[in-house]
Amino acid sequence: MKIAEIRKLSTKELTSESTKLREEIAEMRRRIHTGEAQNVRVIRTKRKDLARMLTVLSEALIKEAK
Repeated sequence: MKIAEIRKLSTKELTSESTKLREEIAEMRRRIHTGEAQNVRVIRTKRKDLARMLTVLSEALIKEAK
């Protein structure tokens, strides 16, 4: 997901999306550990997306607090 797309989301949407991404990452780790999934690079992209979302979320929360 691009940063421009992430910035368009509200704080509620960002929190729900970040929760969903965390669940997907945990599921992918489980699948890789059990040998069901072969593409391990997917986790890297999902982790980067999660980091982008959390960064934008923290920026939005700081902006709302002012």
